[in-house]
Amino acid sequence: MENGSKSILFAQVMQGKPRMEINEDGLLEVLGKSKKNRKVFLGDVAKSVLHSLGSHETPKFTDEPNWDEQRWELECKSNDLKIKIHSGHYWGFGLFSRCFYNKIEIYGPLSARSRCVHDIVSTLGRNPWEAVMVKSFERVTGLNMVEHLENWNTLIKHAKNEMNEQILRLEDKVRKLRGVNEDAVELLQSADLSLEEARTALSDRNAPAVERALSRASNSIIQADPKTELVTTDILLDED
Repeated sequence: MENGSKSILFAQVMQGKPRMEINEDGLLEVLGKSKKNRKVFLGDVAKSVLHSLGSHETPKFTDEPNWDEQRWELECKSNDLKIKIHSGHYWGFGLFSRCFYNKIEIYGPLSARSRCVHDIVSTLGRNPWEAVMVKSFERVTGLNMVEHLENWNTLIKHAKNEMNEQILRLEDKVRKLRGVNEDAVELLQSADLSLEEARTALSDRNAPAVERALSRASNSIIQADPKTELVTTDILLDED
């Protein structure tokens, strides 16, 4: 569900772990020996969401669990995004981890939201919109399974398209540099190899690997471009 700078997604929880703690300030902490801190089952989906945020603030619970350690709400911010996650059960009275779902609200630029969602699915290793109990899932979320699939895939495809465009731009630069500098043949071959690795990583939904490969390709292209040498020479002459 898209609304300007906001995306709302629903996910099926499959595992309750990791089990963690909530300190006196309502902040998420690694499980320790404190008897004062409340315990919470974060679940596999929320764990993947927080991992996909990259560097972020410590998650804060806006609704802490009581007797049921898997019913809660939290918020978390990164540089570009703000995320709210609601965890609740939708069938079986919450007796098992698979009885739970997460409502994920993501606020921020479309590019950052798309990349985050792409990474969530990659980190999770499964399709989070596929429910254990379809009818109950549709009833509690207010959406049918086709709509869930579309909401997730729209963002995933946007992230893939952006990364693919980056690859295409660098491939175009490599083509334009061929035959320009005879000393740069090996550098361009290195760029080709890195771009091939980027495409493989993209097909594997491995966005960090795509970024690393693009960085290597870009570095090779910069070194192979004679204009870069001219700029460097001009800077050195100005300094002299």
